[in-house]
Amino acid sequence: MLMPKKNRVAIYEHLFKEGVMVAEKDFHAPKHPELETIPNLQVIKALTSLKSRGYVKEQFAWRHYYWYLTNEGIQYLRDYLHLPPEIVPSTLKRQAPRETRPRASAAPRAGGDKPEGDRAAYRRAPGAGETDKAGAAGPGSAPMEFRGGFGRGKPAQ
Repeated sequence: MLMPKKNRVAIYEHLFKEGVMVAEKDFHAPKHPELETIPNLQVIKALTSLKSRGYVKEQFAWRHYYWYLTNEGIQYLRDYLHLPPEIVPSTLKRQAPRETRPRASAAPRAGGDKPEGDRAAYRRAPGAGETDKAGAAGPGSAPMEFRGGFGRGKPAQ
């Protein structure tokens, strides 16, 4: 697709800076949400061209295109944009380690301490003593009782 070189360079610069790019599948959108001056169609077609050359990977879900730079794409954009090798996309930069607060895992919870026998006591039927609910369940544990059918299986009177 024919497009001004300044638009193509702006798309490539944004892609190289972020390392990823997203565009909604709306070919008639007047502008891309992240690149305010460039039509969405030009962004989609420029990145489709990079995809066909193997410089980006494309993922499509829920009417949105997602493009991720490959290593070959990073090298290509470095050459195209005349960037030094020490500049890398933000997806390859290490994030600064966050300062984590210490966890209070050894401290007791606000609900108080519960006796250990609560879980075992829950499984027992009330007033059944030491029998286990799960052990008394299953086929053959209750007496069979047939009270007659309903409808066509009803005994004749």
